[in-house]
Amino acid sequence: MKKKKGVVVFLVMIIAMLLLGYYSYGIVKGTAAKDNEKGIKLGLDLAGGVSITYQVKGDETPSAEDMSDTVYKLQKRVETYSTEAEVYQVGDNRISVEIPGVSDANAILEELGTPGTLEFKTTEGETFMTGEMVADAQAATDTSNTSSSKYVVQLKLTSEGAEIFSEKTGEYLNKVLPIYYDGECISYPTVQSQITNGEAVISGMSSYEDAEALASQIRSGALKLELEELQSEVVGAKLGSQAIKTSIIAAIIGILIIIAFMLIAYRIPGLAASIALLIYTGIVLAILHLYHITLTLPGIAGIILSIGMAVDANVIIFARIREEIAAGHTVAQSIDTGFKKAFSAIFDGNITTLIAAAVLGLRGSGTVKGFAATLAIGIVFSMFTALVISRWLVKALYGLGFQDKKFYGEKKERKSVNFLGKRGLFFGISLAVIVAGFVGMGAHKAGNGQALNFSMEFKGGTATTVAFDKDYTIEEIDDQIVPYVEEVTGDANVQTQKVADSNSIIIKTRTLDLDEREQLATAMEDNFGVQESDITSTNISSTISSEMRSDAIVAVIIATICMLVYIWFRFKDIRFASSAVIALVHDVLVVLAFYALSQTSVGSTFIACMLTLVGYSINATIVIFDRIRENMALESGRRDTDLKEIVNKSITQTLSRSINTSLTTFIMVFMLFILGVSSIREFAGPLMVGVICGGYSSVCITGALWYVFKTRFSKKKK
Repeated sequence: MKKKKGVVVFLVMIIAMLLLGYYSYGIVKGTAAKDNEKGIKLGLDLAGGVSITYQVKGDETPSAEDMSDTVYKLQKRVETYSTEAEVYQVGDNRISVEIPGVSDANAILEELGTPGTLEFKTTEGETFMTGEMVADAQAATDTSNTSSSKYVVQLKLTSEGAEIFSEKTGEYLNKVLPIYYDGECISYPTVQSQITNGEAVISGMSSYEDAEALASQIRSGALKLELEELQSEVVGAKLGSQAIKTSIIAAIIGILIIIAFMLIAYRIPGLAASIALLIYTGIVLAILHLYHITLTLPGIAGIILSIGMAVDANVIIFARIREEIAAGHTVAQSIDTGFKKAFSAIFDGNITTLIAAAVLGLRGSGTVKGFAATLAIGIVFSMFTALVISRWLVKALYGLGFQDKKFYGEKKERKSVNFLGKRGLFFGISLAVIVAGFVGMGAHKAGNGQALNFSMEFKGGTATTVAFDKDYTIEEIDDQIVPYVEEVTGDANVQTQKVADSNSIIIKTRTLDLDEREQLATAMEDNFGVQESDITSTNISSTISSEMRSDAIVAVIIATICMLVYIWFRFKDIRFASSAVIALVHDVLVVLAFYALSQTSVGSTFIACMLTLVGYSINATIVIFDRIRENMALESGRRDTDLKEIVNKSITQTLSRSINTSLTTFIMVFMLFILGVSSIREFAGPLMVGVICGGYSSVCITGALWYVFKTRFSKKKK
């Protein structure tokens, strides 16, 4: 690149960085102030929102199955407002809905509507299908038949509903099948053809708003139970302003440390990577702000992982450039060749993780969707900044006169470390840690009835609402009130929420028996002067329902299968794919062992931690496999090729990448652990273990696994 062109490109990048920096400063400032217009939209744990409590109509107590089904369907419904919305059972016949990022309960109630009874009838008045057979209903615009738009409602039915609907639409062809909501006819559609695939369209709406209103009523009626509003209120954040501020400070310090590391380790390319990283951070913040993506702790995990992967791509590229310089090529040639050779590892690693993010977003529920969204955004733009912006910057700096090899460094060929010779030791260490985890879970199960330290998000608990005589801040609640609650209940994972425009505080703990409730009430009376009449308690179900857990597990299984197929396709060898998946399972089991042995609370952040680990682990594995593939191709013509030496050589060549990427990602998480509030530390601790484990498995386990599979299950053994 010529000097003049280099100056122009470099100045353009600097201007882009400064503009994004100024814009990002406004976003960060707005986020810290919890201003959804100027900052990023925050989830219930960080900013609070609206809480609505519904009660089941009628005198009979509903069955546990009907309540569970209604909770799950209502959860899917409110996710249209936010993927981070929470729905859980309160007592025997109440359901609480918490929607983050909003402060107008009446507006939400009006939009959400009161869930009622939905019935599909024949013209003779016979009910042949009810709302529980409707899987989804959405407003849409259909332009397929005429030049003008048609507003329609698209229905998706359950398998049972599809079968019944197919029979009735065939029987009542060209006749009307009215839809009733709470006894009132809300739509009068005519059957134009038999519908056999469970997907129907109701047309004839005068506007999109009318279509949306009808779709909303149908979705509301797709619940097993009839509900009525009992109360609604605005609740404060679970973690408080301090959590946001410390997370922002931790992220800034972490990024600055990473920039310093990149400058020291990689010199001129490190400068390019640092500018690209700042541009990348600005782009991600802008996307989160412009598209109103809700950010929670799991979302922060996705961003941390994507920053680690953005640095990882640059580390791979710069290592390649140094190798080319050491091989005797010019700096200009080395830059071009380095980017080309690094492309396959970066592409495969990011695409594999993107596949996981896509599956999690489509199949997951609640916080899983939020994690998937931020992870996907991070992956796409980390690839762009590494492969495009970093390239422009490196070439621009070269054009500015930084053409001497000393500005880039040389990576001398080092003697291969015999990693495979120690594979028995590595396998033994991993097996011992995993077995210790299962033994620990077994011991805990025998001792207190639960293998892991499940929080109320998984097993439910007791919600105690206390009306105090003064307005406490979140920080004062954490310092003054929570210690008394922990002492009485023996629960180290107490959650608190303020009720807006009142002095009331909702205290959520493990399930308390009658004596424990009385002890807690006495503690509140003695230490804070509240009256017995100001304290109410009720049992609540888990906010992470069994269906949501099933969704998450199914999503991870499907994502793993998709990643396995992709790796198999790209590497043309099922042994690469199976080794990667086994290493992934290894990392998950090691972190699970940490949860078991340390008795770290297993809550919503547990899912986020495990999902982060899945993405991080597979990306690290791909880099080593890519180098093995390359070295095998280079050695394919030689008769004396030693497969063990190829694997050892490949791991050694990528060792600096494995260490540096693990280090930069660890720095980000470590800063969260040091500066974050207790809930964030509870999340960052296992994540640090996961980062260390991911680095260990990529170096010590994955190559060894592939070698074992290659030599044990190959027709031609070397």
